Formats: sequence, structure tokens, C-alpha cells
Amino acid sequence: MKEKDFINNIKAILNSSYIGDDCAYLKELNITVTQDSLVEDVHFSRNFATPYQIGFKSVAVNISDICASGAEPKYLTVALSIPKSTDNKFIEEFYKGAKAAANGAEIVGGDITGADKIYISVCAIGTTNGRKISSRACAKIGQKIVISGLHGSSGAGLNILSGKYPKTLFNSRERERLIEAHLMPKVQYDFSKQIALSQKSDYAMMDTSDGLADALYSISDASDVLMEIDIDKIPHDKAIEKIGNYENLILYGGEDYGLIGTADEPENFTVIGEVKKGNGLKINYPNHNSKIITKKELENNLYNHFKE
Repeated sequence: MKEKDFINNIKAILNSSYIGDDCAYLKELNITVTQDSLVEDVHFSRNFATPYQIGFKSVAVNISDICASGAEPKYLTVALSIPKSTDNKFIEEFYKGAKAAANGAEIVGGDITGADKIYISVCAIGTTNGRKISSRACAKIGQKIVISGLHGSSGAGLNILSGKYPKTLFNSRERERLIEAHLMPKVQYDFSKQIALSQKSDYAMMDTSDGLADALYSISDASDVLMEIDIDKIPHDKAIEKIGNYENLILYGGEDYGLIGTADEPENFTVIGEVKKGNGLKINYPNHNSKIITKKELENNLYNHFKE
């Protein structure tokens, strides 16, 4: 059973029109709401990340969902479950990191409990006042596909931490940059604000936390359109070109927390493709070859929490 299968089952049971995007858009309240959880040794390891970095990423990944909706991040609650051996220094540094990542949004409460390892669950709320809110089901044929953030860096950073690359592959500055991209992702505030304020018609937008290819495919599936992109136009750190088949890292690496969207008026945005008639994801390569990404290929390449 895959994660998306669980979500589809939950959606069918609850019969809620709000389930489908990463944020629930509560129009009558002028807010969007999201919640993400992080589990020690699944989403992070204390062998690699400091308490500050864990707190920072826990909030950043939730703020990213709010930005993907087009809303302005405003409030958060943080639930933290920790082992009894945890000291006050961890709590202090964790919340300093969380506050830094909030970037002006306010942490207004939460919960703290005991557990066998660290479990973190964050709820984020954004205001929709004056902004046009996105949905992955709103891509329209003829719109341009626009993107923000660098892709492939977080996956490369994780692989560096895991010892999957030779130590001589990157210089010290490159290693530091790629590792930071994994541990402390940059939320795309400005892109989110710009597209939410500039677009006059409906548009689709998602963050690329589960991989760029997954976000593109999810928009295609929800909007019943073909998402056609040129892979050489995707912004990425040139250092990852040292990795064999680095294009796969760009498409499937995940946890880059960039934003991918569709726009009628793409001025000042980085355009990587166009929404066309059809369904699925089409990748154009510089050698004039093209490839249709199938659902099976997508599932085989993406990280799955429930994979045996």
C-alpha cells in the first residue's frame, strides 16, 4: 500500500472537498491550513542534524505548503514528542531554529509529550487576504510552467551525509552548500507572493518536497493536462553535474522545497515548459529526445515511507 493509496482511501471515507491539495483552503475563514509530521530516523537523524536545524526544517516544510497555496504564512502550532533523556538545551535550540524558519509567522502554541524517539507535528495557517489561491487542479492548457528554487541540491546533500559519494567529488564549499540545502531548505516566499498577487485567472502550484517530477505529475493528474518541460531549463546547482545521471536527482531527489506552478502571465518567472492537451509528464532533453514519465516509473523513483 502506497502513501497516495492511503490518502485516497481517507479522502473517500471522509468525503471532504478540502482534501486533495497540500493545504485546505477554508474560503469562509480566509485561511489555508496544513499539517506535516517529521519522525526521527525517517525524516531526520541526530547524527547529521543539530537541534536548531531540526527545529528549522520542521517549520520550514510547513511554511512551504502555505506558500504553495499562495497564502501568506501567519501562525503555527508545534507538537513535540521527545525521549526522557532530552535536555533543556535541545528544547532551547529546537525552538530557536523553529522561530528562525517561521520568518515572521508566529508560533502560538502546541504540545510536548514523552516518546521513545523524536516526533514532530506542525500545523501552519496562512491568510488569503488579497491573494489568489492555487490548486493543483487549476492548470489550464496554454499556461506556462514556472519554477522557483534549485532542484537536486537536497538529494545530493543527503547522499553526501550518507556517504554515497566519494569525498573528493565536491570541494568543501560545494559540500557545505548542498548539505545546507538538505538540512535547512529555503522557503520560496517571494515567488509565492508574486504569483498569488499577479495572476488574474486560476493557476496550479505545488511545492517540490516529494520531488519535482511528482509535483508535475500530480498537477497533470488533478488538472487532466499534459505537463511538458525542458529539463535543461530547470534551475540547479552546477556542482551536482559532477554526479552521474544528475538529471534523475533533479527530477526525483525531493526535499528541495521549491515551487512549481502554472501562469498566464509568466513575466519575471523562470519558465521551464508549457501546459498542453493530454495527460502525464513529458520531459524534453537537450539532445532533442523526449520521454513520457509513466506512473510506474514515477513510483519506482520516488521515496515511499511505506515501501517494504
